[in-house]
Amino acid sequence: MQDLLDFGELKRIQDKFCTLGSFFAFCVDETGKRISDFSGNAADIPKLKEALDEDYLYGLFERVRDSLLEDQIVDDTKYHNVKAVAAAYKMNGKPMLCWLACYVLEEEEKEPDALYLEGIEATTTEERVEECMELARIFLNRLVQDRNQLFFTQEKFRKTRYSASEMERNLKRAEALAETVQLLESNQPFEEVCDRMLGVVGRYLEISSTQLMQISKDGDKVDIIGEWLGEGIVSIFDHTKDIDRPAILKGDKPLVISQDTIVSREAKEFLESVHDKAFIAMPLVANSKVAMYWCMNECRQQRSWSLNDIHFVNDVTKVLQSILTKRIQKNSLASSFASLQAILDNVGSAIYVKDIDTDQLLFANKVFRQTFERELKEGTLEEVFDSADSLGKEGYFEVNYVGRNRWYDLQVNRIMWVDGREVSLCAIFDITDKKIYQRKIEQQAYTDFLTGLYNRMCCERDLACEIDKAKDAGSTGALLYLDLDDFKHINDGLGHQYGDVLLKAISSNLKRIKGIQKSCYRMGGDEFVIIIPAESYQEYERIIEEIKDIFAKPWFLKDADYYCTMSMGIVTFPDEGESVQDLIKKADIAMYEAKKSGKNRVAHYAHGLSSLSNKRLDMEKNMRDATTSGYEEFEVYFQPIVDITKGAVCTGAEALIRWNSVALGFIPPSDFIPLAEYLGLINPIGNHVLRTACIACKKWNDEGRKNFKVNVNLSVVQLLQTDIVDIVKQTIEETQIDPHNLTLEVTESLAINDMERMKGILNRIRALGVRIALDDFGTGYSSLNHIREIPLDVIKVDQNFVRDLAEDNYSKSFIRMVGELADAIGVNVCVEGIETKRQFDALSGMRVQLIQGYYFDKPMKQEAFEKKYVQGAEKK
Repeated sequence: MQDLLDFGELKRIQDKFCTLGSFFAFCVDETGKRISDFSGNAADIPKLKEALDEDYLYGLFERVRDSLLEDQIVDDTKYHNVKAVAAAYKMNGKPMLCWLACYVLEEEEKEPDALYLEGIEATTTEERVEECMELARIFLNRLVQDRNQLFFTQEKFRKTRYSASEMERNLKRAEALAETVQLLESNQPFEEVCDRMLGVVGRYLEISSTQLMQISKDGDKVDIIGEWLGEGIVSIFDHTKDIDRPAILKGDKPLVISQDTIVSREAKEFLESVHDKAFIAMPLVANSKVAMYWCMNECRQQRSWSLNDIHFVNDVTKVLQSILTKRIQKNSLASSFASLQAILDNVGSAIYVKDIDTDQLLFANKVFRQTFERELKEGTLEEVFDSADSLGKEGYFEVNYVGRNRWYDLQVNRIMWVDGREVSLCAIFDITDKKIYQRKIEQQAYTDFLTGLYNRMCCERDLACEIDKAKDAGSTGALLYLDLDDFKHINDGLGHQYGDVLLKAISSNLKRIKGIQKSCYRMGGDEFVIIIPAESYQEYERIIEEIKDIFAKPWFLKDADYYCTMSMGIVTFPDEGESVQDLIKKADIAMYEAKKSGKNRVAHYAHGLSSLSNKRLDMEKNMRDATTSGYEEFEVYFQPIVDITKGAVCTGAEALIRWNSVALGFIPPSDFIPLAEYLGLINPIGNHVLRTACIACKKWNDEGRKNFKVNVNLSVVQLLQTDIVDIVKQTIEETQIDPHNLTLEVTESLAINDMERMKGILNRIRALGVRIALDDFGTGYSSLNHIREIPLDVIKVDQNFVRDLAEDNYSKSFIRMVGELADAIGVNVCVEGIETKRQFDALSGMRVQLIQGYYFDKPMKQEAFEKKYVQGAEKK
């Protein structure tokens, strides 16, 4: 591209379009290397550079560079009034260069929660930017073509010794064309635009004069509406109105006369009358007829128009014709057939119109005629599209044209044609690229992004096929369910990036085992499934041993060796099951049996597995049933929280989930909460608890306990939901609770494992007015080092520090230190697990405000809590 364009000139072009559209841009080459500085309002550029990360703009460049479908991308930024654009110029499908731009929208009514970039002088509209960017791409396309021609002219010059003046002329041609293209968006009167264009063309062609003549209504006269004269040239017209129309200007075709052109007698007489030795006349059309002529004259010397001259004149005439057409359309758009044809000829899709009664083709636009030229000549068009539109039905139809190996969307609408009859208007869109992209997406849908293995969806599909094949052949296959042992330690100890490295390494090793290369799947997290198909079952023992060998060796992670073992459950098919879900469940049970036996084990499914596995299945079934029947079995208990600075009065409660199963009875939280997390049910259950607690607290507040607060625990899984902030906000709005009376408790280890992410989430929750409590404080890592980084309102000291509080000096010192730290950073301290008066008395003087424990009360149902603490005590 550097051979075709001068980067300084590119910058000048860029400056012009940025000024025209009031936006900001810089240019990169096909590798992403920056080849021009920012253009736009100089006062605004530093602000935009500070507000927008250039890496983000380069990310847009990579998207448009790699896209097969898009040459231009418009993207939202974090600022509501700022958009980013990447517009690529491509040759033969390959990007040559790309403009990276941004623009600030003109002032509008601001949305209350949106972020706006303030203080920008140069603002614009999306329509203006879109027009300018499109013009820039069209102009660049033409400019590069011209420069490409110039490049080859230079090559030819080196071989044939063409003159340097010819190359310079090509450069001037490109510059002159650029100047005319800029007039497309000019808002000046038409006459002024014409004068500028005549000057550009006259100076480039180095001719004597050039005029724009408008034909009168009767067609016998012309008016000179624009004229440019070269240096020392005097106009041949002594007036500009009602001039007799020259006989030579009668047709609708361009007229080019050089010094050696053989011309008619009347043309010769005309040239002699105006003393011209060379002449060009280009007709301009308005409302389907010639309305003007653009004349170019050379009277000083003999001249033969070159092919480049004619091409240039043709190009600038098209620009002037576009300006004229745009001005006419701006004033009024006639509803004539000619206008309709012009419109439809300039749309990007193929369009044709057919009479519903006679099936006669009434109209086909230019794109349709060019695309289906062969079919129109051969009369085979009805074989392609008539199956969809011959009955005159309206709607969308998908057409697979085997003859061209293309896919089309056909949209058929009934409309009234210009002559009043009802017709079918058919618009055709080539969707072949979309179909190819869909196939690619479908393939990606079956692949795990991280490891490259197939995913759960693909596993279930393939397993169903293997079961059927084994049944038909009377053979046997096997399903292996693997779960990594203590994988969480790798993630927590080394970081998630090294956990990902381990998962990819394991996946790579599994795929190398002969017999299962194409039947390894990642089910999610650290779980894998392997299908041993019937044709590989005779190698069953070898495959199992090779899998075990993979995990017998250490993994080199973060400059050290780490061991990670696996537990595996095995079930065969079709003898032990013919259902996909049944087989996966049985393999899962066998895998849990292996884990229960000490991990790093292989267990085969058997009908006599321990009752714990059956109990887990029963729990799973009943839990799913409970969540689909309105969560009535999940009860919310409340344990009072006492403020000892106010005389040990209850100021709120912690909401605690209990499962009172109809089928299984009362199940401890320690048993069902891990299962709920494993099954992915913890989110809806947790949302149920949050909503129930907020409704209860709102009721207490309305009944006179205005300062009563409720604490709700958020699990790891809940807090990692991408929409957790929206869920909390929606719950607050629906229950009408005062957000200051809601406290959400998160565990210390969760916050510390992903500090930056948690800070962002918790800050957004606190922005709603909700309080944050750090639960189980003292049980995680580096607590004191991280406490000031976490946005919180309450520190809850874990009950492990309370058991021996009355006798243990370490526990006393720890709680006293936490109280002093909390006092210094302006948060409250709540001590959990207070069960005796000695423990309670030991807290005296430790700057502890809140206490929770059996000493005051155990968790109780809502009715009991309200009777004792809401209705039965003095309201404050």
